[in-house]
Amino acid sequence: MATGTGSGKAADVQQPTLNTGDILSLHPVKTEQHDLRNRLHHTNTGIRPVDLYRETPHGLYVSRRFVDHPRIAYWQAHLLPGLFPGVPDGTAGMGVQLCRYDFHSERVHDYYLDIATIQRQDDVWTVRDHYLDLLVWDGLCAEIADTDELSAAHQAGYISDAELHAALHTAHAVLNGLARHGYEMEGWLTSLGFKLAWDLVDSGPHDPATDSELTLV
Repeated sequence: MATGTGSGKAADVQQPTLNTGDILSLHPVKTEQHDLRNRLHHTNTGIRPVDLYRETPHGLYVSRRFVDHPRIAYWQAHLLPGLFPGVPDGTAGMGVQLCRYDFHSERVHDYYLDIATIQRQDDVWTVRDHYLDLLVWDGLCAEIADTDELSAAHQAGYISDAELHAALHTAHAVLNGLARHGYEMEGWLTSLGFKLAWDLVDSGPHDPATDSELTLV
């Protein structure tokens, strides 16, 4: 599996000429919302009930079932809006949605990261997915996916030059950070000062300040 690196600049991505098939497969930036008050996850395919939302010092934890899905049984994610606030050359930063999936059969990967801008307004968190994803096999390797989708979306006008730069910068920063820590998620996150927990249960009202000792398991 490829574990490529790069500078993260827009110029590094070849801009292929779009053909009819590419245009038909293009889609606007996917935007999802998390309604904490009502425990609802608004996706591009419908509204899903959520088992648990928990605000943490680093963002938001969410977990829910995948009902009648052929491959996925359960989904957990940490929304991390401030992972990369920006870089000195003026490129805007982005966050990531760090996911763990429980599959009906053999695990396909250990972690799945969406490159995204994540914003909160009152009890609603909005995730704007910027096409690029990273698949991580913990302690083994990582792979950037969907660079072709990002390039095509940019040509189609779905994302700006600044968003293209930011998505590439963030994806390569994540990949390079993982590589420096042997592709171990916990090691990389610890180096950034992030402590995350998984498999959380609903135990009533919660204060994010008490999460200071949570660890990634």
